[in-house]
Amino acid sequence: MAAAATTTTTTAGTTTSTCRVAKPYSSLAAFSPSQLPFKFNKVTSRSNNSIRCTLTRNPFSVTEMDGKTEFDPALWQRPDSLGRFGKFGGKYVPETLMYALSELETAFYKLADDREFQEELFGILKDYVGRESPLYFAERLTEHYKRPNGEGPLIYLKREDLNHTGAHKINNAIAQALLAKRLGKQRIIAETGAGQHGVATATVCARFGLQCIIYMGAQDMERQSLNVFRMRLLGAEVRAVHSGTATLKDATSEAIRDWVTNVETTHYILGSVAGPHPYPMMVREFHAVIGKETRKQALEKWGGKPDVLVACVGGGSNAMGLFHEFVNDKDVRLIGVEAAGHGLDSGKHAATLTKGEVGVLHGAMSYLLQDDDGQIVEPHSISAGLDYPGVGPEHSFLKDEGRAEYYSVTDDEALEAFKKLSRLEGIIPALETSHALAYLEELCPTLPNGTKVVLNCSGRGDKDVQTAIKYLQV
Repeated sequence: MAAAATTTTTTAGTTTSTCRVAKPYSSLAAFSPSQLPFKFNKVTSRSNNSIRCTLTRNPFSVTEMDGKTEFDPALWQRPDSLGRFGKFGGKYVPETLMYALSELETAFYKLADDREFQEELFGILKDYVGRESPLYFAERLTEHYKRPNGEGPLIYLKREDLNHTGAHKINNAIAQALLAKRLGKQRIIAETGAGQHGVATATVCARFGLQCIIYMGAQDMERQSLNVFRMRLLGAEVRAVHSGTATLKDATSEAIRDWVTNVETTHYILGSVAGPHPYPMMVREFHAVIGKETRKQALEKWGGKPDVLVACVGGGSNAMGLFHEFVNDKDVRLIGVEAAGHGLDSGKHAATLTKGEVGVLHGAMSYLLQDDDGQIVEPHSISAGLDYPGVGPEHSFLKDEGRAEYYSVTDDEALEAFKKLSRLEGIIPALETSHALAYLEELCPTLPNGTKVVLNCSGRGDKDVQTAIKYLQV
């Protein structure tokens, strides 16, 4: 189990406080046409090469309207120039990684003005990945959730499961592989839980002729054996991680240790909106194509915006990819669904935002599952992609500011939703996606008639069939 440590944190003013730091952080580590898959928000300053935890003052604008205080998301800095979302985020890494992170951030911002890069990325997303992914009206699922009087919400699925490799992960993997080539890095490492990010990374490395090493927890390798074979078939070396809980947390730790050792020749394609800055921002921007397409498709289909967005949350990349476009639209509800495992009171869950406390893990401050001594508490989910004790710092920020809502769903509820979508729509969803689908049971009865709900179908369930066989009688 990881040891605990404390660190001094400095506010934007002069006040200081302390926060628990959950190890193993110390051993880790203007061409913008409308059709482009993402956009960049430039900053005018950069952090220096020191390891710090800066607690900024509330980054929102407060206005008075009819005697009420209102917070304006349009004026939030996400992130600020130090890579922080309010008090969350930052860079908690060894000094050996600071240069690599600064180099990566600089390269990321330069891409905003790089016409060749933008056109290459857009072309690959279109012709190789198969974007844009459909916004599908789930007619029978909608009918299922109608009330006795015939009223109910209208449910649409954003079909990221139809992407090449079967999930949203390919969006970020391709963009980061192109970025690594620009940096002259020929060796790629990545972590994976459910295996979809590992498959996406192995795929793009095969596409671009890059060496690929994937770290995966031994437990996840057993329950995701199909994806392990796919990665190896694609030419990747899959390294089993037996330490700790042998799941995503431990795979991430090993990947960062590798990066510390080989930083000059290696690029780490981190798969979620977690880790040290600039990864949460960068991965979000590479997945923001999901929300941009959703806005465009909603306008085409019904002439307006979605009313509610729903997505599962582990680290949180598919959810941020959908949410980011709509954070400033205060009339659009943002709902993230975590893994409640065997139940929130069982101690066997991965509901970080629901039950966690603020700490530092894998290079960033966010909510974590930890005990009173700052030790990481072992998470549990039937879904390997949600079996993680942390969450992206931007999700932590959106939770604290009340802009996004976060709920949790048990293993049993997710399995039932897995079966339900398969039989109602002929779509077998990933167990990660099944958590978001399961929350419709609670959500739909509360929504006015005709409410437009868009649920991110983040991946397909081929990889989860062997797991489901153990629990479902079909």
